[in-house]
Amino acid sequence: MRATDTHEVDNQPPEFAPRDLWRDDVALREALAREGGAAFEARLAAYGALAGGALYAAGFDANRDRPRLRTHDRFGHRIDSVEFHPAYHLLMDAAVSHGVAGLSWAQQPQPGAHVARAALSYLHHQADAGTSCPLTMTHAAMPVLAREPVLRQWREKIVAMRYDPRDLPLADKHGVTLGMGMTEKQGGSDVRANSTRATPDGDDGSYVLRGHKWFFSAPMSDAFLVLAQAPGGLSCFLLPRWLPDGGLNGFRLMRLKDKLGDWSNASSEVEFYAARALRVGDEGRGVATILEMVMLTRLDCMLGSSAEMRMALAQALHHCRYRRAFGKPLLEQPLMRNVLADLAIEAEAALALSMRVAGAVDAAPRDPGQAAFARLVTAVGKYWICKRTPAFVNEAQECLGGAGYVEESMLPRLYRQAPLNSIWEGSGNIQCLDVLRALSREPQVVEALRRELDAARGIDPGFDAADDALAQRLSTAAAVPADAEPLARRLVEQLALVLQAAVLLRAGSPVAAAFCNSRLASPHALAFGTLDIGTGIDDALARVLPA
Repeated sequence: MRATDTHEVDNQPPEFAPRDLWRDDVALREALAREGGAAFEARLAAYGALAGGALYAAGFDANRDRPRLRTHDRFGHRIDSVEFHPAYHLLMDAAVSHGVAGLSWAQQPQPGAHVARAALSYLHHQADAGTSCPLTMTHAAMPVLAREPVLRQWREKIVAMRYDPRDLPLADKHGVTLGMGMTEKQGGSDVRANSTRATPDGDDGSYVLRGHKWFFSAPMSDAFLVLAQAPGGLSCFLLPRWLPDGGLNGFRLMRLKDKLGDWSNASSEVEFYAARALRVGDEGRGVATILEMVMLTRLDCMLGSSAEMRMALAQALHHCRYRRAFGKPLLEQPLMRNVLADLAIEAEAALALSMRVAGAVDAAPRDPGQAAFARLVTAVGKYWICKRTPAFVNEAQECLGGAGYVEESMLPRLYRQAPLNSIWEGSGNIQCLDVLRALSREPQVVEALRRELDAARGIDPGFDAADDALAQRLSTAAAVPADAEPLARRLVEQLALVLQAAVLLRAGSPVAAAFCNSRLASPHALAFGTLDIGTGIDDALARVLPA
């Protein structure tokens, strides 16, 4: 030590990255194969190394230097432009070119493409969550765009899987991304209260829009799906950023949202003063048209929250492996092992259910039963997994102590991000009410659920008992629908837990018994780190992060 030094730096972990996020994640590798995506393993392996290396570093830069709104250039011309840090474009380029936004459609009808795309999204989200917003919207828009032959060029430039950040009209672009504008000040989730007006203008299906949007996500996208009131009722429209003649379309970015998290991405408020748009679907069928996107966006909410759990857990376990306290590494302290193992069980269950839904989405065009299953469980999983994430990330922060509250650790960014997916694409109440509607009005959904749960019976007595209790609750809810709504959250929570257990049991996961013992027993402890002694702690930890 030099005379001017006060101490030596000791008892600190090495840097977390670079890591190979694919190689490290045994549960993801198993899920990809189990759900039918094994043909894409090489693509996932390549992206896992990238996501844990260059993209991981870029995520810090993209979130440190937030997007900036420029309404005018230096000469006074209106430009309505948002400037991003170069790291944002690096993240977007890597994601688009590797298929995070377009693989499902570029490889159709190859089975497993949706599953592989889901795994790519899960890996990318661990490096940066903000860019997942335009990637998800671009991916989910494809079924909607497929409704209209006139939108073929837009579809082709998504499937091309090329990122082109240039602010140019469609004809000059190599690839495109899409944003969304649904909600307004007065309505929020009640989009039928929207006041933006769409007036027909010409025989080509074009309209002129006047009004506003309270949330206009990813405002530098090449086009946006928006809802507006046409003469025939609430309708869906594709609104390009640029007009074919090279002029900016008639909308103005009023300000960027000052968000809790999601800092690498921009969301804005916008006013339409003479914006031209093309109708997608029939007039008056706007909500029904947009619902074609909902299953895909809800799946990505599940995947994103699962990814945040996974990264928070990996950060915590990495720290505890090297940090010593009271004479030995934190990872060898019995109570800390209990906490980390409980987090590991939660994270694996979240991923398993998310990938199971991805498999159902992939099979949906070929199998009505899988389509019905996906219809229900995207709402169930979106509610429960997204609800669990904020508490999960906070518990991971505690494993690092004060260091987990400092931005350099990444955990504060994950914590700010954690609540978003429970709010976006419909809050918890919306999801639970949707589950009730599906269970009461769609018999095929109930049949698909029953097949899924029956396939896991006979493996674990705790699961069988929980499934019996769930069946009774479902029967009661169907018999007295008026009483079901106030208790909908309780019902959906139990449904989510039983479904997660079913997926883990059928997969033969080493954490399945521990999940059933700790989540399905009644009453069960609510905090993380409350596993019974001998409840698969070593097995759970062994699957998290290779030394």
